[in-house]
Amino acid sequence: MPAAEAAAVERTGATLRFAGALLRDDVAGLWRRALPLAAGTRCFDLAAVARVDSAGVALLAELAARSGTDVAVDGTPPGLAELRAAYRLAPALAFD
Repeated sequence: MPAAEAAAVERTGATLRFAGALLRDDVAGLWRRALPLAAGTRCFDLAAVARVDSAGVALLAELAARSGTDVAVDGTPPGLAELRAAYRLAPALAFD
């Protein structure tokens, strides 16, 4: 099995771009890098995300809440739709 791409985040304008797999083992490190970038974010680009687990969804939901705006989500990595439904999250990752 090939090694998974390391989870990464960068900000371009009002977009946070995520890459790699947003999984439990990587969330703490990703949180430290993403938190200072969250304020004013208007879009999460998940096109380069390989998959997401419940810890990754929790990370995205908390960053969306801290953005101070409604966040559009671009991309649907494996696991996101199912977890968003299970946690009753709106498309913008806020609780319905």
